[in-house]
Amino acid sequence: MTTRVLVVEDEPKLAEVLRVYLEAGGYEVVCLDNGNEVADTVGRWSPDLILLDLMLPGKDGLDVCRELRVSSAVPIIMVTARVEEIDRLLGLEFGADDYICKPYSPREVVARVKAVLRRSQPESSALVQATDDSLQIDQEAYTAHLDGVGLDLTPVEFRLLALLASAPGRIFSRDRVLARLYDDHRVVTDRTVDSHVKNLRRKLEALRPGQDLIKSVYGVGYRLELGDPDS
Repeated sequence: MTTRVLVVEDEPKLAEVLRVYLEAGGYEVVCLDNGNEVADTVGRWSPDLILLDLMLPGKDGLDVCRELRVSSAVPIIMVTARVEEIDRLLGLEFGADDYICKPYSPREVVARVKAVLRRSQPESSALVQATDDSLQIDQEAYTAHLDGVGLDLTPVEFRLLALLASAPGRIFSRDRVLARLYDDHRVVTDRTVDSHVKNLRRKLEALRPGQDLIKSVYGVGYRLELGDPDS
């Protein structure tokens, strides 16, 4: 089955260039020029990845990303002409898996698409299960359950949780976390990692109110402490 990529870009020439390069790479491509049609198109067409421009007519990229993340974990690469770090971080906090800054090389975009799709695929080890059985992560089905309740995670959050759950109580350094989340050697700030940790921590706390399951060890990294679900 051909991998589907939805390109949301309001500049026709850029959209056409991306279409040509992505189709040459073997992807099936649909292009939209505004943010209002994205949710409906995702529901009807089920893309495997979305290239989402930040500045769009109608809903902007951040609003679209936030709307999609309510019901979908489809990988999203944010495309932006804003180079300020806060915009990059905001995009990631809203659930984007990566970002590309304009101007860009179309070949770089295709490479990023391949990298994000590769990271979003299930790994060979099917099940990561914490020692107390309260957390179950199925990497073939790409699902995670805490205390029997499903977690709605983005691909980045899923990989982060799978890493921490592989050894509960063990401290994973920031470098190890970065290597697991991003395997393409990009420059990623500590604040970006913190954003993903914060989002994952919030989703876990929704199922266990008042419990901080992901501990930050100052200057070292992070560890998962499941503890007692009734505590």
